[in-house]
Amino acid sequence: MAKSQSERVLVTPSPYAKSHYLYVQEAGSLQSLEPHISSRRNLNSYLFFVVLSGRGTLTYENQAKELQCGDCAFLDCRKPYAHESSQKEPWRLTWVHFNGADAAHFYESYLEQGHSFFFRPVSILPFVETISQLYEVSRDRTFLNELQAHRLLTDLIAKIYTQQEETCDTVPAKLKQIHEYIRVHYAEKLTLDELSDLFFISKYHMSREYRQVYGITLVSDITQRRIAHAKSALRFSDYPIESIAEECGFPDSAYFIHVFKRAEGITPLKYRKRWQSLHSPALKQSARQTFQRL
Repeated sequence: MAKSQSERVLVTPSPYAKSHYLYVQEAGSLQSLEPHISSRRNLNSYLFFVVLSGRGTLTYENQAKELQCGDCAFLDCRKPYAHESSQKEPWRLTWVHFNGADAAHFYESYLEQGHSFFFRPVSILPFVETISQLYEVSRDRTFLNELQAHRLLTDLIAKIYTQQEETCDTVPAKLKQIHEYIRVHYAEKLTLDELSDLFFISKYHMSREYRQVYGITLVSDITQRRIAHAKSALRFSDYPIESIAEECGFPDSAYFIHVFKRAEGITPLKYRKRWQSLHSPALKQSARQTFQRL
């Protein structure tokens, strides 16, 4: 007698999809009929599943977690994992195995931000709908379907991050204040010591927690905001490099040029010439006026 009933689609991605996209390996749903342990290890895959009804046990990272209707799990299948349905309340699952370009980076970033491999979102409906769409587009392998699957998987990962933030207040109030302060004051002189004193928090604790929550270091966040401002100034103004460096919070133009080239691969002057050569005089004048009003 079968221990479960399932509907699934197995996918063999094209070489192009394997090199450039996130791609589905398997998607489907399962209704457990009796308790049995399903265990895997060393699979080059990432698994996301939703408990649609019932309950069961997931063992992963040397932890055994009781999951029930409304819970989700996100696993790196290169590591051992096992799950078993409850005998009294057999569970029903929907899932997708996927891999591809940047899949490992997404998962590592997910863990670095302090998220757990299981969570309980406000609603499982967005996840169920996305997996259902992935199931449908994966039934036929075409270039367009693989592109749609990539988009849906990217959307699924975004939902995982978003639901994590909505489900539990993982961002302490003080970190939110620091994040907002940087958003407003990034062009001013900012150091870890000054931020530490301003918000009455250890700079080491602040740095560690900021990276864990926002997925970027404090210094990198400030620098990226300054570079983004500088790019707008270079494209839409005639301000000299020295003025732009000062306006964006860099201590001098030499350091600004060094940081900009490291971030963009070219000097600020080359960046300006490249972009301004693409614009007509009328468009440049309109953009310059818009920038000056900001």
